[in-house]
Amino acid sequence: MKDTTRRSMARGQKVALTRSATIDRFRLLNAFIAYCRPLFMLSYRHGFHAGNHADVLKHAIVVQMLRYLGQKDKSYWYIDTHSGAGVYSLTEGFAAKNAEFDSGIARLWDRTDLPPLLADYVDEVKALNPGGDLRFYPGSPYLAWRSMREQDRMRLYELHSTEIDVLRHNFRDAGRRAVIYDGDGFDGIKAILPPPPRRALVLIDPSYEDKRDYARTLACLEECIKRFATGTYAVWYPQVTRTESQRFAEQLKTIQPSGWLHATLSVKAPPTDGFGLFGSGMFILNPPFKLASELKKALPYLVDKLGQDANASFKLQQRTD
Repeated sequence: MKDTTRRSMARGQKVALTRSATIDRFRLLNAFIAYCRPLFMLSYRHGFHAGNHADVLKHAIVVQMLRYLGQKDKSYWYIDTHSGAGVYSLTEGFAAKNAEFDSGIARLWDRTDLPPLLADYVDEVKALNPGGDLRFYPGSPYLAWRSMREQDRMRLYELHSTEIDVLRHNFRDAGRRAVIYDGDGFDGIKAILPPPPRRALVLIDPSYEDKRDYARTLACLEECIKRFATGTYAVWYPQVTRTESQRFAEQLKTIQPSGWLHATLSVKAPPTDGFGLFGSGMFILNPPFKLASELKKALPYLVDKLGQDANASFKLQQRTD
């Protein structure tokens, strides 16, 4: 009887130890995933996607808003929470591997019938390519630098250790007009709002490869509005089949009941396998007055020239009251 009891106890201890070991392994796995998640995020390099259809939408709008800010003599700040490298080569390195620019900026390069908003944008890209060939593509910081006057300033955030080195190199002669922060723009931006001139364009455009970026963008935008309610805020986001992306625009609309503009460009149907980018959106708080009318001309044109199948479409919504 004692031997049977001992064997039963031993079996129970083995089961308990096995369960305990399994739990420990799950805890270690979860801890490892939590530890690696920032590393996965830092593996993103925008160079792979430079000049694609999403960049066309984002940068055409950014150029227009910067030009609007420059119409007044008073200075302004440009603030970018996820700056990237600033400039990208299209003939070598990351961008040349997938050549996503072929279905984006390249389709507009030689057009002579561009709507004004797109013509302004293409002119800025051509300024970086004086030889006439499309060899380099400007990121948002470079486009902002091109638009800035002597009295204007920019504040750039970048978390990727390699990207920020390239960014610093590209702006090595900017002096005090451009301040580059090595860190998380979601957190860092809080310390610099409101900017001294009380005029600014803030671009929030993380990669969203980490799905937490959706919630962090919403939280960041809400905090920014509390600190600097009159600023112009532009939020870029990808159109993908992920649930967070599908509901994101409606969540953005709740931050401010009016004074917003929402533009999307879908270049094809959502992929059946659930993977891949099929479009993008720009959500703007406190947009320039004429931006909507310019987009009414530009978006149908982009659908026609950048669309990849019969499902290509655009959306333009605005709430001003």
